[in-house]
Amino acid sequence: MDEDLRAPAETAIQQCMGLQAGESCCIVTDDERRPIGEALYEVAGETAADVTIVQYPPGDQHGEEPPATVAAAMGETDVLLAPTTKSLSHTRARSAATESGARAATLPGITPEVFRTGLDADYESIREHCGAVLDAVGDAEEIRVTSPGGTDVTVRPGDREWNEDTGIVHEPGAFSNLPAGEVFVSPESADGRVVINGTMRPHGLLDKGQQVAFDVADGQVTHIEDDAIATQVAEAAEKVDDDGEAYGDAAYNLAELGIGTNVAVERLVGSVLLDEKAAGTVHLAIGDDASIGGDTEAPLHLDGIIRDPTVYADGDEIALPTR
Repeated sequence: MDEDLRAPAETAIQQCMGLQAGESCCIVTDDERRPIGEALYEVAGETAADVTIVQYPPGDQHGEEPPATVAAAMGETDVLLAPTTKSLSHTRARSAATESGARAATLPGITPEVFRTGLDADYESIREHCGAVLDAVGDAEEIRVTSPGGTDVTVRPGDREWNEDTGIVHEPGAFSNLPAGEVFVSPESADGRVVINGTMRPHGLLDKGQQVAFDVADGQVTHIEDDAIATQVAEAAEKVDDDGEAYGDAAYNLAELGIGTNVAVERLVGSVLLDEKAAGTVHLAIGDDASIGGDTEAPLHLDGIIRDPTVYADGDEIALPTR
């Protein structure tokens, strides 16, 4: 094991997941993230005897289902960690695993740098910041987000619940990203304009002055002013589900509004996994929301991070955590 990966692996296994000696632990990884998977596997094995590691080739798209054998392993464990190239967060396999009682953390697109940076944090402090943000937005009928870059979008959660991604995953069925630190909701509807000026796949960290803009009406993305992302969403819309039906408009769903609470993240680095958690940022996502409290299934979930946002809950500006 790379010794530089030991400390973050210990944080993940011990503080975040709280692995106990009598529990089982499954590490799901792929060919490109094997060193991080091995670090987690070795640290987990120092606490528990029933530890396995499952590896498969990277998928083609974030939110793509893993092979059936991998999905089966995910559903037969007490503790699940998934450092993978493509995200398993918004998959039926992950949802089924947590529904069966596994407590899970996904680490999509994780790199050694992000692993070291994002896990070098006090997750009890992050949990406190999450609680403060949740108190501010949890009962609001409308959340408006503006930014100097041109964002002005209003989302309406409706009856859907806000979620906390605290990084503390100690209860059966609990789920988090790692690195963690956000409060998020899948809105029932949204209208306005979103201008991403932080990080968004497939571009990574946007250059100064570069932006990705899209318009939203009644919860649907109606126009994307970026050829690469417009193509990515259009291709997802043409894919077919298990019943042979094209996903169509589901790919254009405004899937998520998230508010970052990880005060240990000092700068955006181009990793959506880390950058969407940065305190003082907001992110919105396109596509699947079925695994975060919505009702839309799509074969992608694209997050875009907004720098320097202002957030209003029913017209009142809320205080965002600061780095």
